[in-house]
Amino acid sequence: MPDFTFKDGSGKELRLASLKGKPVLINLWATWCGPCVAELPTLQQLGADRKDQLQVVVISQDMGKPEAVAQFLKDRGITQLGGWLDPDNQLADHYKVETLPTTVYYDAAGREQWRWVGGRDWGSADTAKLLNLK
Repeated sequence: MPDFTFKDGSGKELRLASLKGKPVLINLWATWCGPCVAELPTLQQLGADRKDQLQVVVISQDMGKPEAVAQFLKDRGITQLGGWLDPDNQLADHYKVETLPTTVYYDAAGREQWRWVGGRDWGSADTAKLLNLK
């Protein structure tokens, strides 16, 4: 897992490398991306339903005012995922992302297992199988 640190609109920090110990699903998204916005509620639900088995982290690739991303999430009822920001697109560059949303799954040891490019219903039975969740 890359050792990048991100902040939310209030300045709180999240260091990705600190997430080891439990599988992590990292979702790169943007406010202007329709499929990204459409899947946010299912990512939030997945994170809530599987909080003991999985960490779900969404990181905005918006290059604007950080408070705008936080308000965007709040207006849509996305309150459990955090408004993490990547205004310099470190992750998009690291992963060589060309399409949003892009989601990357890491095992508990921090090893990348797979990537999903494009929107997805993260609450589906297929997703549970993909994540090896019971």
